[in-house]
Amino acid sequence: MKVAATGASGFIGRHVVNQLEKRGISPTLVGRPGSSTKKEFARHQVVEMDIADPPADAYDRLGRPDVLIHLAWGGLPNYSSKHHLEQLPAHHSFLEGLLSAGLRGLAIAGTCFEYGLQSGALGEDMPTAPVTAYGKAKDELRTALERLRQIRSFNLTWARLFYLHGEGQAAGSLLPQLETAIARGDATFNMSGGEQLRDYLSVDEAARYLVVLALNGRDNGVVNVCSGRPVSVRELVEEMVRKHGSSIQLNFGHFPYPEHEPMAFWGDRSKLTRLLESTIETI
Repeated sequence: MKVAATGASGFIGRHVVNQLEKRGISPTLVGRPGSSTKKEFARHQVVEMDIADPPADAYDRLGRPDVLIHLAWGGLPNYSSKHHLEQLPAHHSFLEGLLSAGLRGLAIAGTCFEYGLQSGALGEDMPTAPVTAYGKAKDELRTALERLRQIRSFNLTWARLFYLHGEGQAAGSLLPQLETAIARGDATFNMSGGEQLRDYLSVDEAARYLVVLALNGRDNGVVNVCSGRPVSVRELVEEMVRKHGSSIQLNFGHFPYPEHEPMAFWGDRSKLTRLLESTIETI
């Protein structure tokens, strides 16, 4: 199978490339002109292309892949930035152009922020109600692609990602900040009250799920990529402190709880589990 991918140099992208390599697949990667993608992934074919202004023969330049794993997205981790909505037309136009040229498989990274402030176990059949610019932009892209499927035949996997952690995570994220504070020997670490419940998954595991879904040749639709297990932020950070054998004091309640997230939500992973169980995996 011929696979192309955007966003390979990002947090999730590096792990997706690794999962593809484990399966003997050398993906064709899309890199912005002047980016480090070509140097970082010299072992693969890298096509320099601006998805905001792609060439007319973009699909041919990518080697006419069977599936595109689309991970590129700007503006993170500022979920409220208007840039999310501003870049939406470019992503839609880029993807529509590839589908018009013959692309038949598309797997895209969505977000749990599409659910908005809904609490509890979140299932794919629930209506979306995003409150952040990031969630709104992703949700609009998904609905536009679903409309496009009514006139054009292609398999769509919309991988709705929850809270990922692991190698390559942004330095400003909670766990990397805590690790840095521990390494510095800080006496205290300021954080929120820590009682909010979230759904955490290692980025390597999420990348494996995403690749399995992208390669199974099915029209998977929306799929929660999650652990399905609610974990409190407090439990998460206390486990890391124990792991490092640190005496750092966690200053709970220093920061307010984020207004763009409910206090307790996690993903229903029933659909993901069914899809994984029905797919023959050798990795």
